[in-house]
Amino acid sequence: MIRRILVALDPDTDSKVATQYAIRIARETGARITGLAVVDTKTIESSSRGGGIGSMYYAEKLRENLTQETRAYAQKLITEFERHVEGSGVDHIETVEEGVPFQRIVEDMKVHDLLVMGCDPHFFYGHPKQRTNTIAGVFHNTIGPSLIVPKKLREIKKVIIASNGENSSSRAVHRFVEQAPFGRGLEVDVMYVQSRDNPDVEFHLQMMKEYLTDHGFTTRVTTKDDHNKGQCIIDHAKATDADLIITGSTTSKGLTGYHLSKTTDILSNNQEIAVYVHH
Repeated sequence: MIRRILVALDPDTDSKVATQYAIRIARETGARITGLAVVDTKTIESSSRGGGIGSMYYAEKLRENLTQETRAYAQKLITEFERHVEGSGVDHIETVEEGVPFQRIVEDMKVHDLLVMGCDPHFFYGHPKQRTNTIAGVFHNTIGPSLIVPKKLREIKKVIIASNGENSSSRAVHRFVEQAPFGRGLEVDVMYVQSRDNPDVEFHLQMMKEYLTDHGFTTRVTTKDDHNKGQCIIDHAKATDADLIITGSTTSKGLTGYHLSKTTDILSNNQEIAVYVHH
């Protein structure tokens, strides 16, 4: 069940697409949409540091200018979000917050059911082309699922479940079944990509097929042999005209921040097919 959807807004064009997906889900589920813009104070701080007394003065002025510029851009994003949602018939609210983007998103997801965001977020509004590490931080810390949208809106009819028998992928399937963000009239392909023979694959896929069928989904199974699991899933999704990939996420935290596994990175960064992710 979905009652609250959080849309993370950024300057890239996929924010509009994220809003369109959120509207469709809200119409299907009766949920309310929250549009969130974040003033990235940490990046502003690190981009305007000075050394000596004179440079510190100019750094402070730069910080003030960047903050004002970013706040103005955040308000612009909120205004655009309101314009897109008005007339859709769905309930919505808007909020501007300050802090580290992934931390603000993670905090807000404690009281939302689903996060919707673009595949290539740039939350440093003062420099909209600068990439941030928001997706990895969100996947690693959030308690709820995320829908990463492509560059163009697609009607969700065909779904691929990237299943590997691990708990993260099983949790993703359970949450998707519980939430049914696009209804249950979907064609579902449970896909298992293996780099070596696994005698338990057939049993796992059959159990997953029965589970999904009992929940009203038209289901089939597919097995592929490939060492590059992420690309294999993307290629199969394109070949079968799938509109959505469901997957668990694998992340880690190191000295330089949060990192996605190779498969999670490939899936979440593709720009053609939406990805429903749960950690």
